[in-house]
Amino acid sequence: MSKRKKDIPELIAAGEDSGRTRLRLTDPALKAFFNLARIWELSPAEQRRLLGGPSPATLRRWRRGEVQRISPETLERISFLLGIYRAITTLIPYPARAAAWMRAPNHAPLFGGRSALDVLMSGRLDDLQALRRYLDAQLV
Repeated sequence: MSKRKKDIPELIAAGEDSGRTRLRLTDPALKAFFNLARIWELSPAEQRRLLGGPSPATLRRWRRGEVQRISPETLERISFLLGIYRAITTLIPYPARAAAWMRAPNHAPLFGGRSALDVLMSGRLDDLQALRRYLDAQLV
C-alpha cells in the first residue's frame, strides 16, 4: 500500500518544515499561485493580501522567480488557495463560471452576503482555512 503524501499544512504541523522542503516547494508553489492569480484575475494588491502582505517589490521578485524560499506561512497560504481552486473547479467544471464564483455575493453563513474573495481579503490565514474546509465539505 502506498503512503499518501502530506500536504503543506500537514508538513508544517508535523514539524517537517525543513529549509530543504521549503526550497523544494517554493518555485512550484509560486508558479501555481501566479497561474491561479491570472485565472482569478487578481490585482497585485489582492495577490499581496492573499500571500500575507509581502511588499510590492517582493511580489515582483517572486513573480520573476527571484526567490530561494518563502516562509512556512506563505506556503501554507498557497496550499489553502490551491485547495480552494481545486474544490471550486470540481464543483463548477466551467472555468469562467468557477472564476466568477470567487467574486459573486454568497449568502451561505460563512460569507454573509460577501464574495469568497471578500472573505479571503481579510488577510487572515484562518479565513483561507475556513473557506477551504467549507468547499471541501461541499465535495462530499
